[in-house]
Amino acid sequence: MIATNYHQTQAQIRGDAEMIAAAKNDPAQFRGLYDKYYASILNFVYLRLDQVDDAYDVAQQVFLNALSNIGKYEHRGLPFSSWLFRIAVNELNSHYRSRNKYRTVNIDDTQLPTLLREMDNSDREEDKARLLECMKRLSSADYLLLEMRFFEERPFKEIAEILDITENNAKVKTYRAIDRIKQIF
Repeated sequence: MIATNYHQTQAQIRGDAEMIAAAKNDPAQFRGLYDKYYASILNFVYLRLDQVDDAYDVAQQVFLNALSNIGKYEHRGLPFSSWLFRIAVNELNSHYRSRNKYRTVNIDDTQLPTLLREMDNSDREEDKARLLECMKRLSSADYLLLEMRFFEERPFKEIAEILDITENNAKVKTYRAIDRIKQIF
């Protein structure tokens, strides 16, 4: 898995704002944003598709959509990457619908103990295996929430931005997903 830093400093966010402003005036300036975020978006997509060719296609579509809509982008105090990840989620959903496929997610089991502790369980090996089996039975929406929160360690504010919901709603939905997995577990 590619190590990704999901948190940015205000200076990094301001730097992105400058690149965005330049890209709004000259689409060729979008290249800096593409270079900065392509690997993260490709990794995000690949972990959900597990097919290299499809991942490249979907990642390219994310950036085509972002470039086409850069004029509509409004800074809301969150990293530009949140907007890109929201586009990626939409493209992935479109990809699944168009091919009648189910999502595939590669889970880094080093993050399973965090989720198990959240569920008030131990982090024994047999519990990890059982948890993975239970997660397969969740809806894709619940799975995505738990994945972003516990495996990608995204803050609720960023999850909310990616899913286009309020931060409070992201928290509520995440804890409801935890409750559902507890019932299955």
